[in-house]
Amino acid sequence: MSTLYACVRAGEFPAQALLRLRPDLQSEPVVVLEGRAPHEFVCAMNTHAFRRGATLGMMRLDAEGIAGLRILGRSAETEATARTVLLEYAARFAPRIEEASEGTACGFVLDIAGTERLFGPPAKLAERLRVELAAAGFRVSIAVSVNYDTARMKAAATRGVSIVPEGAEAVALAKLPISALNLKEEHLDTFAIWGIRTLGELAALPEVELISRLGQQARRWRDAALGELPHMFQPLEPVFTLKEFCAFETPVEQIDSLLFIGARMIDSLVARATDRALSLAQLTAHMKLEGGSVHERVLRPAIPSTDRKFLLKLLQLEIAAHPPQAAVHSFELSAEAGHCSTMQLGLFTPQTPEPSRLDVTLARIKAIVGEDRVGAPMLEDTHRPGSFRVGALAAEGSVCDEPQTQRMVLRRMRPPLPVRVTMRDFQPTAFRDGVSLFEITVAYGPWRTSGCWWSAGEWNLEEWDVLAERSDGLSIACLLVCDQARNQWQLEAVYD
Repeated sequence: MSTLYACVRAGEFPAQALLRLRPDLQSEPVVVLEGRAPHEFVCAMNTHAFRRGATLGMMRLDAEGIAGLRILGRSAETEATARTVLLEYAARFAPRIEEASEGTACGFVLDIAGTERLFGPPAKLAERLRVELAAAGFRVSIAVSVNYDTARMKAAATRGVSIVPEGAEAVALAKLPISALNLKEEHLDTFAIWGIRTLGELAALPEVELISRLGQQARRWRDAALGELPHMFQPLEPVFTLKEFCAFETPVEQIDSLLFIGARMIDSLVARATDRALSLAQLTAHMKLEGGSVHERVLRPAIPSTDRKFLLKLLQLEIAAHPPQAAVHSFELSAEAGHCSTMQLGLFTPQTPEPSRLDVTLARIKAIVGEDRVGAPMLEDTHRPGSFRVGALAAEGSVCDEPQTQRMVLRRMRPPLPVRVTMRDFQPTAFRDGVSLFEITVAYGPWRTSGCWWSAGEWNLEEWDVLAERSDGLSIACLLVCDQARNQWQLEAVYD
């Protein structure tokens, strides 16, 4: 078998895209409106709305007259995100995929030739694909055929899974309406006058007489009705992005409502990343607020993770610590993928706590004391002594055992201890800490540093390393620092 195609078609896609992340609305009758007021009309609906009497093209006023009908506005961003997710799930079964969307239906045709060893016969592949898409929130119809257009038209006209045997394409298409060819209105009127209503009746027409009356394009129509129309496959080249988007029909004020949608988004992002053996290294929550402002928060776990409960807890703590200042119109959650590194411990090294528990603990501490007070010290690019900032914590990927060597320890005084220093010949000879008097026996220095003279953070310091003795014989090695700008001496550190 040289060619084999599987067409995946999600009908009423504007409605499916909006309801995919809203399980609370999936059991209710829902219609989607398109256009500007007062000319809004129904462009898509779910099955429950159809059973209530809703129809495509119905105006908003008529839709509002149906009791219990939920009315939503069409969202291009939501549909684009849902299309990306649908394409990613389809790509799990075939690398070559072509776009086959029509109207409000989202469709893709997969080139599944040669996939039998991976997924079994076409019927088994199609059923497995349908189940996985259903788990992702999509209701699709799938048709398999050796002819591209046969698979596309059969998927648009039927529900569930349809397998067209090779050589039976004309029989499978015979009962489909002539409108399946997407003809212009004038050509449909011509066939209606002739009494041609199905593809089987079109295929039965004499080829020469049909072409003489409607031109060479009629040959393509007849070949398509027979399931013999050739096709040049044009595969897509999608870019892998991890993003979920949800637009609300009314602004959301409750954080619990945002987290309810956020949980569904995280589930989808984790599933898509896991499928590529990736983890979520960063999450960005982007919220458009009432009044036109934007609220954005970034979550950076210590290590990339695929733990849904952990990521949801981080999102909950972050939004609780930094809540939006107005009602939320739309909520977008995007992620950056990363590889989850493994940490090799020694045989006798005690087990360390899970990084996810550390992240949650740090998030709770930040909510209490502030974000700028929690993290790891990071040296700043300056010569100013003791200059650092608080940065984000990150777990290292390996443990390095260095040989134990003896080193001198410098114990910093926090805060520095003010002292009074006696100078002789421009060198310190003694200092008093307010309690005891120390005689300096040896002094090394001075080491002078200065900088930031152009700002309020200017410093001009003179440092001395000294050995000193107290009257009772106690000797210490310490660091004395003189602030030249304020003419103040301080005991900065003690050497062990």
